[in-house]
Amino acid sequence: MLTFVWPLAALALPLPWLMRMLLPTARGNQLRALRVPFAAAMVGEGNSAAKISTTQWLLWIAALAWLLLVVATCRPQWLGEPVEIPISGRDMLLAVDLSGSMEVEDFRLNGQEVDRLQATKAVASQFIERRQGDRLGLILFGEQAYLQVPLTFDRTTVNTLLDEAVIGLAGKATAIGDAIGLAVKRLRQQPEADKVLILLTDGANTAGVVEPLQAAQLAAQEGLKIYTVGIGADEMIVRSFFGNRRVNPSTELDEKTLTTIAEQTGGQYFRARDTEQMAAIYDLLDQLEPTVKEQQLFRPKTALYPWPLGAALALSALILAIRQWKP
Repeated sequence: MLTFVWPLAALALPLPWLMRMLLPTARGNQLRALRVPFAAAMVGEGNSAAKISTTQWLLWIAALAWLLLVVATCRPQWLGEPVEIPISGRDMLLAVDLSGSMEVEDFRLNGQEVDRLQATKAVASQFIERRQGDRLGLILFGEQAYLQVPLTFDRTTVNTLLDEAVIGLAGKATAIGDAIGLAVKRLRQQPEADKVLILLTDGANTAGVVEPLQAAQLAAQEGLKIYTVGIGADEMIVRSFFGNRRVNPSTELDEKTLTTIAEQTGGQYFRARDTEQMAAIYDLLDQLEPTVKEQQLFRPKTALYPWPLGAALALSALILAIRQWKP
């Protein structure tokens, strides 16, 4: 359906005619040129008629250009068919650890050894794509916590900026408490929404201003449910000059604190030792019950004003060219 954003702009259509009628005309003496008795012989009858015809065409072209300009000012747009947008009423933030320990390669993805961040990106990307109807946001934290993506329905943007995250971007240490505090601050503005934070880390709180348990208490008061995910294998083989040896790469993981944070806020703690377990955790998180709300309708809009505006400019250029080059 064709609609106009500013239909009242069409009232400007008779403006040139009103100016012609209301403004005083130039006095005849001002327009009179030097009178030459043999001017007709110099110019010729045919040339005079051609000039009159050219002037009339210029007037018609100018009128059409003005009409197109007024139409463009009315801001025409095409409304598409209504599209239903499912709205769950849930605001969900993902807090991803970018500390230095996330570069440990104790995960396997498609048969290759990858670091913890790459595995997190691969599985979280699929999870984000499935969260249709949720408003998603992204927090990246290391030594400090940053809001990388504010709450949005644009899942593509969240995925893109998560994929662009690199280890050490926010510092080498881990500020779990600051990440939770930032989530509380951002979700506090949505009192009626079902607020969820999914926090993924492979270590313990070693930086920041806010203690994790204090931040968890504040989150519980604000109705923020936190699901914590501990990342890292229990065992990996390290090759060295003296041979292979088995080590536990997750010795720094503070599972006790992560469990307490989840329990205080009504969430749950999960342990992701490999890619399969991480995918299973996201499948479980997919089962969160949304807050039921009415369907919202969205009608895609396509702006059409550039077309009449461009045509008006083209006609104006044509008038200028004719006046410049006519004999």
